[in-house]
Amino acid sequence: MTHSTALIQYTLHLADDSLILGHRNSEWTGHGPILEQDIALSNIALDLIGQARNFYQYAAELINAGRQPAPRNIPGPAVNPSPVTEDQLAYLRDGWDFKNCLLVEQTNGDWAKTILRQFFFSAYQTTLYERLTQGRDKTLAAIAAKSHKEGIYHLRWSSEWVIRLGDGTEESHTRMNNALDELWKFTGELHTATPYEVETATAGIGPGLSQLRPQWEEKVKEVFDEAGLSYPPAIWMQTGGKEGRHTEQLGYILAEMQFLQRAYPGCEW
Repeated sequence: MTHSTALIQYTLHLADDSLILGHRNSEWTGHGPILEQDIALSNIALDLIGQARNFYQYAAELINAGRQPAPRNIPGPAVNPSPVTEDQLAYLRDGWDFKNCLLVEQTNGDWAKTILRQFFFSAYQTTLYERLTQGRDKTLAAIAAKSHKEGIYHLRWSSEWVIRLGDGTEESHTRMNNALDELWKFTGELHTATPYEVETATAGIGPGLSQLRPQWEEKVKEVFDEAGLSYPPAIWMQTGGKEGRHTEQLGYILAEMQFLQRAYPGCEW
């Protein structure tokens, strides 16, 4: 894998993580348990989609510079003089082209599952962005610096809710444990490096994922202790999303998210 190929795939991975989780969170808009938290989660969704836009714009720049042929189904410079756009990267790629981790595409379930999914991902994303700001790619470092500030809020908000639900009523505690049973098997992929992540880490662009795991585990254990939740033992983890092998849930997300663009190609308003 060439350096430029790895950089494009890595940038798309960062974009896809934020876009898919942002879309999932947006499904709660108008359905949150109370108005204040409905708005809070909707704002987190907007933050994530904004991050995705920045990453997609950079990925499009890299593709248009001719560093690699465009992903499947995306017209690239080699076959079409029209430049690739962020919208094409979001709305015209198929499921196997998406590189988001499996965790973010999981269904919302109840409020406990949504909260725990956000907490797991935010604990990972904040450490990732902090290290990414020190990387050699100045564009990724700048996006990470801006996004890290948002991520700190996402982590604080979700941490408080994990503690509130875990240390709340018998029912809320049970729901948190149920969410943990459903989601824990997807957390291992966060720190399982793909070839493009290894390549970018070697080039000094992104961090080695093994460097992030201890800080993630420390934060999860700290919050779980306050919430009265047990840190799960080591189990076999689901992986593959970052290399295009997804659960069926991503297909449902893309069918909804991409419908308008595919039904009316090139539509703008």
